[in-house]
Amino acid sequence: MTTRPNADLYDDHGAISQTCATQFADYGAIRQFSGPIRTVRCHRDNQLFRALLDEPGGGAVVVVDGGGSLESALMGDLIAAKGLKNGWAGVVILGAIRESVAIGEMDFGVKALGVNAAKSSKEGVGEIDAIVEFGGVPFEPGHYIYCD
Repeated sequence: MTTRPNADLYDDHGAISQTCATQFADYGAIRQFSGPIRTVRCHRDNQLFRALLDEPGGGAVVVVDGGGSLESALMGDLIAAKGLKNGWAGVVILGAIRESVAIGEMDFGVKALGVNAAKSSKEGVGEIDAIVEFGGVPFEPGHYIYCD
């Protein structure tokens, strides 16, 4: 977990850092988290995201490019619990979650655009560990992300 505010990290390392312009809301009980990036690109289909969180996380952060859709949730409390149990530091979702009250009680970092009770499809459409880009930042697997 990051122990210094991100503003301080940016002040010290701005020449090699980027900031994401997308404004996310905090949903997990852990608001400050960091780790190596893993990515998922999916649109209203959370099967690949769910499968990734079934793997050991080793303190990594999953950055999910859900295309900004708020039409259905890419993560609920059961998937968040998998991430927590399997050692992921947290998730950043360019999309929606569901069951925000339960997720808010978990010691897990969760940033997302919003909440929708509708479930996503489970067809496995998408891509894992591709470079995803939003908010003016390319998120590359293996690079680090610092969230606060």
